[in-house]
Amino acid sequence: MRAYGPERLHTIGIFGHLGSGKTTLAEAMLMTAHAIPRMGRVEDGSTMSDFDPDEHRRGMSVSLSVLPLEWNDDKINLIDTPGFADFAGDMAAAMRVIDGAIIVLDASAGVEVGTELVWEMAVHNKVPRILFVNKLDRDNANFYQVIEQARERLDAAVIPMQIPIGAGKDFKGLISLRQQRAWLVSPAHDGGFIEADVPAELDGLMHEWRTALIDKIAATNDDLIERYLEGGEDALTREELLLGLRAGIADGSIVPVFCGSASEVAGIQQLLNGIVDSIPSAARREVRATDLVSGEVVTLKPDAAEPVTALVFKTIADTYGKLSYFRVYSGQVQANSTLSNSRTRKDERIGHVYAICGKEQKDIESIGPGDIGVVTKLAETATNDTLCTPGRALQLEPIVFPAPAFIATVKPQSRADLDKLGSALSRMIEEDPTLVASRDPQTGETLLAGLGESHLQIVAERMKRKFDVSIEIDLPRIPYREAIRGRAEAQYRHKKQTGGAGQFADVSLRVEPLEPDPNREDPLEFVNEVVGGVISRGFMPAIEKGVREAMAEGLLTGSPLSDVRVAVFDGKEHPVDSKEIAFKIAGKEAFKLAAQKAGVYLMEPIYTLEIVVPDQYAGDIMSDMSTRRGRVLGMLPAGGGRTTISVQAPLAEIQRYATDLRAITQARGRFSMRFSHYEEVPGHLVDGIVAQHKKELETANAH
Repeated sequence: MRAYGPERLHTIGIFGHLGSGKTTLAEAMLMTAHAIPRMGRVEDGSTMSDFDPDEHRRGMSVSLSVLPLEWNDDKINLIDTPGFADFAGDMAAAMRVIDGAIIVLDASAGVEVGTELVWEMAVHNKVPRILFVNKLDRDNANFYQVIEQARERLDAAVIPMQIPIGAGKDFKGLISLRQQRAWLVSPAHDGGFIEADVPAELDGLMHEWRTALIDKIAATNDDLIERYLEGGEDALTREELLLGLRAGIADGSIVPVFCGSASEVAGIQQLLNGIVDSIPSAARREVRATDLVSGEVVTLKPDAAEPVTALVFKTIADTYGKLSYFRVYSGQVQANSTLSNSRTRKDERIGHVYAICGKEQKDIESIGPGDIGVVTKLAETATNDTLCTPGRALQLEPIVFPAPAFIATVKPQSRADLDKLGSALSRMIEEDPTLVASRDPQTGETLLAGLGESHLQIVAERMKRKFDVSIEIDLPRIPYREAIRGRAEAQYRHKKQTGGAGQFADVSLRVEPLEPDPNREDPLEFVNEVVGGVISRGFMPAIEKGVREAMAEGLLTGSPLSDVRVAVFDGKEHPVDSKEIAFKIAGKEAFKLAAQKAGVYLMEPIYTLEIVVPDQYAGDIMSDMSTRRGRVLGMLPAGGGRTTISVQAPLAEIQRYATDLRAITQARGRFSMRFSHYEEVPGHLVDGIVAQHKKELETANAH
């Protein structure tokens, strides 16, 4: 494939709901452009984009893939993306680096959840959009119903560029509203078509939709609309209409709709022509970066003679190293050169540079502005980093990845797996920035947060396949805490005689609760109130150590006690037998007795959730939250027919909320959560939690 300048380069993302036909459309476009000799099948795992073993096993895309093709005198970099919300990280990465988006809709299903998700992403990133109504050859296909849905649920800017001839088994081809010609499906299903006159019975419908299209185009320019109102469409030239169309697509006031059938390779040439004609090329996409030295925002020129600025938008890690996918925004990335990472301020050696098509890599000399390439073995560079010419620290606008919504505990299956776990998790996080690993300081569990249960299950499978680390994914233990209700005193005497030197310590102490304070770092306030020297000052650290051990072990569920003031006020010691170990034991047991007298209760973590759902689901959300012991804090309109609901709920009730919210809202809801505070567990639930703790202890002791 020859080198192309930015004016001839288009990077186009293919998005849509799971099963809408994105990967099949990519295959049809590659075959139509003669980039591949025949189409692969998703069901067979033979497509260019779904090359990952996880994709073969599940029959769906789970990672983005780059698929370049040449069409006429232009190069189009297709980025095929997953359609399942658990893999929205790759959708976000693709959305950040594309010049335009094709959003695929199923002609029988219409606007689905995934359609709305990627639409919101495209609007946020200000990406020009094309809709492609796919599967017109399927039963129940209804092009006009899809258009109506898209206008209602996406944007009134949606307008067809084509209308179909027939539907389902009677689907025969398309009518171009701009050219007023019919394109009939080739019997060979090879991407070709037969041009013909518009069928007489569809002539009136064509003119109706053509008028609507020209109205949209004319409205993009004051001069056009004035002449159009005075002289009709004859007052506008073909070139003026094309320029108006491009302007409308670029600013989002026009969202053109193409249609066809990817599996029948129908309408694919027209879609490729529409991309080249309508979507701004890399040369026309203004890109800005922040100068990290001066703090100024600079506009980058897509010129090979400029200094290099490139964004790493995807990383693939394995035991042999890693691949870094990047898009060049200015300059040229040359093989055997040196670039600087603006985040780390360290230089990176660029060895081989590759053009990529699916899993295939081709060694090339350089990648120019507007194009996409891959480089291997970058030591300091991760996804979202900007690579620059040394001495020029620029930071491109980063990818905004979705926040994790599901947390699980990671349990290695063997000692060997435990030894390799940390390294494997680091590599997986390097590959997927939507993952977050942490360690719960209370339970000691290794936690992994992601976008959903399916997401983390695939991560587990990849860790086994890539790094030979076997893990189990499970719900984490709830980090309960214990606290005391009131003030109490207790005395404990530890006396042990074994024939030689004995042990003796007598400790009297008082416990009382402290007011909860989220800024308090130490759960214990320890005070020495002993007078008269009945206990030597040197034994106080041992008593405190015993108290801290008792607090860490808890009295009800093995959960730590917090917010306690302990004052040692009396005791006795022996001149020979008193030792630190004796006072540690006495302090521990005296604390337990005092805490039991004061009354111990269980506390649970409470989280604040911000839930955004379509208005029609707001009542269902509040009803569901009442069953989860949740408290609704407030409701606000979020725009676009959505409501934001603020709720506080116990962590124990919302561990699987990412999955449950999808079920309640047909996957149209989203949420974020953050820790708020601890509250007492209702009394009727405590016995069950205590019983479960005892059962776990018995099981652990049995093993």
